[in-house]
This record gives sequence, C-alpha cells and structure tokens, in this order.
Amino acid sequence: MRKRSTFKFKRKLKAFSLTEVLVVLVIIGILVLLALPNLMPLITRAKSTEAKVQLEHVYTLEKNHFFERSKYSTDLTDIGFEQEKLTTDGGQANYRIEIVDAGTTTFLARATAVVDFNGNGTFNVWEIDQDKNLKETVKD
Repeated sequence: MRKRSTFKFKRKLKAFSLTEVLVVLVIIGILVLLALPNLMPLITRAKSTEAKVQLEHVYTLEKNHFFERSKYSTDLTDIGFEQEKLTTDGGQANYRIEIVDAGTTTFLARATAVVDFNGNGTFNVWEIDQDKNLKETVKD
C-alpha cells in the first residue's frame, strides 16, 4: 500500500503589515490636510464655472424670449429654464438661479451658491445682465 504524502507549504509571502499600511495612510492624511488650504481657491474657481455656464444659458433664453415677445421675463419656467436639484436637496447643482429684475429693456439674473466652498461663511454670487455683463458680486 502506498502512503499518502501531505505537503505543507510553509513559504512566506512578502507583504506589508497592517501597522505599516496604517502609518502610510496617516502620513498621507497629514499631507492632504496641509495642502487643503492652498487648494480651496482652486476648488472655488472650478465650482464657479457652473454659475457662469448657467447664467450664460439664462442670458440666451432671455434674449430668445425678448425677440419673441419684446420684453424680458421674471419667470425661469416662462423662458424654458429648468433648475437642477440643489446639493442641499440631494441633487448636484451648487447654485440657485433666479431672475432678480426684468422689464421691457433690461434684466438681471443671479446665481447664488448654496454651499460655502471654502468654509468662511460667505456664499459666492454671480450676476448677468441684458448686455451679457457677467460679474462676481460676492467672492467666496
């Protein structure tokens, strides 16, 4: 009768220990915390692109409305603009769009941030008028 042989593999695999991995993660976390204040203005600038694009879209819709009816509208739905769900309501939009003033020759639309991007308590605000003058009225 043949005897069965059992092979036991006792080879060690090279790997990192849990302690080593945790130390590396802590160091990365500290580096991120040190770099974050320097990155906040860049984040704010990137997020403000959303406001600019949305206001330019409102400008185009208002101009189309003006050419059709010879006046600007104070109602976003009247010009065909649909506000995306805000981040505070589970959506992705960071800015609330509104038409502040509209008449027969002028209009003013505003985009107000619903998120304080850099945590200083100031919410970013952009405005556009009938001449496509886009300006940041409140800096974040």
